[in-house]
Amino acid sequence: MPDQKDAVLIEQAKIQRMRLGSALLYGHIDERRTVNDHMKRLIGSIIVAAIACAVCAGISFVSQLLADQAAAREQANATPAGIVLPYAPEAS
Repeated sequence: MPDQKDAVLIEQAKIQRMRLGSALLYGHIDERRTVNDHMKRLIGSIIVAAIACAVCAGISFVSQLLADQAAAREQANATPAGIVLPYAPEAS
């Protein structure tokens, strides 16, 4: 009989520790989040991630476009090395 009382006491202490640990991690039972809260967070996170990806892609596209335009301008302004410009004598 005394062994059973000890086992019950040990089991009660184990359950109490589990409840305290759960309350520490997740808060009071009334304050714990429901599935709807988690789904809202998941959908919000996906939307924020999609917006961040779109912004990164847009910045990359615009910077590449500006770099291509600058390279085209440099190429148009530069004189090709193989072409000799005609000589125009100066009027003295």
